[in-house]
Amino acid sequence: QRELVESGGGSVQSGGSLTLSCTSSRYILESYCMGWFRQAPGNVREGVAAIDSDGSTNYPDSAKGRFAISQDSATNTLYLQMNSLKPEDTAMYFCAVPMCRFNDSNFTSWGQGTQVTVSS
Repeated sequence: QRELVESGGGSVQSGGSLTLSCTSSRYILESYCMGWFRQAPGNVREGVAAIDSDGSTNYPDSAKGRFAISQDSATNTLYLQMNSLKPEDTAMYFCAVPMCRFNDSNFTSWGQGTQVTVSS
């Protein structure tokens, strides 16, 4: 049983929106720094959002203003709301823990990923 499970990916047109979800059977998500990273074939892994245990968030410039990370403690779910999607956002998206900054790479657990495909 995976510790983190992502869902919500899909295919959208440029300018569209998607909301990704991440649930956990092991972690009380609000107790940890959590984040999202993505990886496309042939590309390096790229962090796109992170949320600290105090609720503060951070993003790279490529995601700032378009992506929003949030948590719902009632359902133990981490979200990534993605708006104004671009073809270059096409990738497999993963949630990870611990990940306090979007550029952290020392996380110890991540899910199987959910595919996001943006067409022009």
